Amino acid sequence: MQSNPISAFASAKKEKIFFPNLDGLRFISFFLVFLYHTYMTFFNNIRDASPDAFDYIQRLFQHGNLGVNFFFVLSGFLITYLLIKEKEYTGKVHVPNFYVRRILRIWPLFYLCVFIGFIVFPFIKQLAGQPPHEIAQPVYYMFFANNFDFMHSWPEKPDATLLSVLWSVAVEEQFYLTWPIILGLLPIRFYKYVFPCIIIFSLVFRSLHSQFTEHDYAIRYFHTFSLIGDMALGGLFAYLCSSENKFRVFITNLSRLQIAMIYVGAITVILFKRDLFDQNAFTVTIERLVIAFFFGMIILEQNYARRSFFKMSRFRLISKLGIYTYGLYCLHLLGFLVTDILITKAGLNKTSFLIALAGSLVALIISIIIALASYHLYEKWFLRLKDKFAFIVKK
Repeated sequence: MQSNPISAFASAKKEKIFFPNLDGLRFISFFLVFLYHTYMTFFNNIRDASPDAFDYIQRLFQHGNLGVNFFFVLSGFLITYLLIKEKEYTGKVHVPNFYVRRILRIWPLFYLCVFIGFIVFPFIKQLAGQPPHEIAQPVYYMFFANNFDFMHSWPEKPDATLLSVLWSVAVEEQFYLTWPIILGLLPIRFYKYVFPCIIIFSLVFRSLHSQFTEHDYAIRYFHTFSLIGDMALGGLFAYLCSSENKFRVFITNLSRLQIAMIYVGAITVILFKRDLFDQNAFTVTIERLVIAFFFGMIILEQNYARRSFFKMSRFRLISKLGIYTYGLYCLHLLGFLVTDILITKAGLNKTSFLIALAGSLVALIISIIIALASYHLYEKWFLRLKDKFAFIVKK
């Protein structure tokens, strides 16, 4: 009787790799995006009634969308590191297995959100007597090309707010499609040339769209070629830290002053991005690379530095919530929608700072509840199969 090859593969001994501080970083990245959306929604209502408070919130949260940049760098680092180790461990990158793992992780929730956005949301609007006005094109979403749809319709956004965050998932999926092929075809020793070449290509592409117009802005922020430099820098850092070498020793032995400079730099680019980079064609071209550098250094510091002020894994609640980051990111605007309905039904004053603050907190709680339900009642059914196609699993 012949054995089942899938069962044999699933039961085979697997290499174990786990970076305990990355889950916490994932949640912080999501939380930045969450704060950005509170600024765009709840706190935007207080603009006229409390201009001083609004200006303060705007300064703090207006660049929270940089959490997406962090996600991209983190994906570049982690995926590259795991693929390098898979190649070292097995002799090659198993592209079909990689695709299956990514499909099981990404597709179920993504297409659920697409279904809600294009089917459920318009139906609910019609029941409420509001005609749907959806500008998003479903065909782009079916093939993970919706970042281009978002780019073409900018500055208009999808009517179903749930769809408006999915552009970054499309970029990630395009990255997943190409990265294992590139790393699989080339010997590891050539990676140190490949990643800088991709970064340079992305910079050149951005330089060709560096005008201060809505058209060029949309290309810089949503076109895959403009964003791939984030993943490539994360990949370069992964390559440099995938073995014992001078660079990894340098990161391991970072001084407290050097670590403090990394975090001060990251906070500075988050708070003062517009002041620093919205200056001329050169600054908007290099913007993502500079920001990605600081975010990448935080990832390395958390993973390898001995003299860290803190490690994210010590914050257990944040690290635990980091497991649900994908659901939190995709579904948190549902939490915003539910909260806004509750505030409206209760007849509360939306121009009040306290109501905006309370609404943000309630939206976070509801978003966490929705993400937990999605993970345990829906996503987990697919995730149980994921390790069967993996050569490297969590410790």
